[in-house]
Amino acid sequence: MARVRVWIYASAVFLTMIFADQNDQNVNPTAGVFFIHVLGRDYFQAGFRSFQEASGIITSIPITFNTNLHDHPDRPRWLRFIQRTEYHDGILYGTPTMKDVGQKIIEVTAVNRKTFETSRQNVIINVEETGGLKLPYHVEFYVKNINVEEILPLEMQQYFQDRAASIWGSNHLTMINITSALDRGGRVPLPIEGRKEGVYVKVGSNMPFPSCLEEEVLGGEQCSDQFGPSNCEDTFSPQFIIDWCNILLIDKSKPDSPEVELVPGDGILTDSGEYDPPPDFLEARDYYLDYVVTITVPLVIGLFLCLILAYIMCCRREGVEKRDAKTSDIQLVHHHSIQDDTNELRNLAKSRDGLRPLSTLPMFNARTGERVPPRIPFNSDTSRIPLIMDQQEQHSDPYPRIQPKVQQQKVIGK
Repeated sequence: MARVRVWIYASAVFLTMIFADQNDQNVNPTAGVFFIHVLGRDYFQAGFRSFQEASGIITSIPITFNTNLHDHPDRPRWLRFIQRTEYHDGILYGTPTMKDVGQKIIEVTAVNRKTFETSRQNVIINVEETGGLKLPYHVEFYVKNINVEEILPLEMQQYFQDRAASIWGSNHLTMINITSALDRGGRVPLPIEGRKEGVYVKVGSNMPFPSCLEEEVLGGEQCSDQFGPSNCEDTFSPQFIIDWCNILLIDKSKPDSPEVELVPGDGILTDSGEYDPPPDFLEARDYYLDYVVTITVPLVIGLFLCLILAYIMCCRREGVEKRDAKTSDIQLVHHHSIQDDTNELRNLAKSRDGLRPLSTLPMFNARTGERVPPRIPFNSDTSRIPLIMDQQEQHSDPYPRIQPKVQQQKVIGK
């Protein structure tokens, strides 16, 4: 049963790969005019439908697009691609130039992010010449409150052109280029609501610039990025927030100054004889003084530091010797006290029947050495008497003296 499932799965994938290639699509952009081509997810999702029906999954799936020039890893320099998320359509956009006139084949590969199926299509771009279209006056606006994919739809482009035409006073406007601020060196904004990347929008016309825009550009530091030109009504807000300090006017109506033609030579140098170097390079230089300075200075500094260290280590030990002497005296006293106590304990261990040390007897007088037996009244308060003494019998000597041996012998004889 498992083998049958594997065979069905492999067959479905094989059929999907066969029918995945979509028909080629031809587009005809014009050089100098903004071009846009949308890669619809629904169109490429049809290539995965055979596998979806076999597996029983017919939902909106995440798709990513890969675009590249035929037999090349990247796209042409003028062509850009954007896809915000896996659930958005991909968009090819850009403005070709006269150098890009001709045919280009763009390979588009759609990848199913769940099953990793692929669906392919070739977009054949035939760039045409401008013909009689001439747009010598270009104006570039910087829009701060939108992203590039928000203005790429045709209705948004038309809306922007209408707003610019109201300032220009002419309906002969054409969209020249749309570029994200990130492509101009801008930074990705923080994930704060209302913060956008920004877009540069360039429009062109065959009519001269309106006077209000020229005054705004010539104003220099006096411009205001929050308010529109003083002599023109700001018709872009609130849909588009324009940075009026970043307006760029490009006038291509004036003929360019003729460039001086460079006549290439034959690449052979004329024979001017042997090379004669300047006399300064022929003089010998003595490096002995440099060598002496390089070696002597570090040695002198090192010797001086060694002398200072020797003086500190060997000649400045008076305080250390006194401190060591005091420490040694304390250590000797402590050692002798330990030795005396050890000898006393050893003597006690030799004769356990002998007299006990006076220091261990009760009521010992440290000054005279006399031992006085305790005499405690019968009805006295014993709460202040040491515990050892309180446990003894009253009027009795808990530690009687040992009689001399002679008396003991007499008693034994009796």
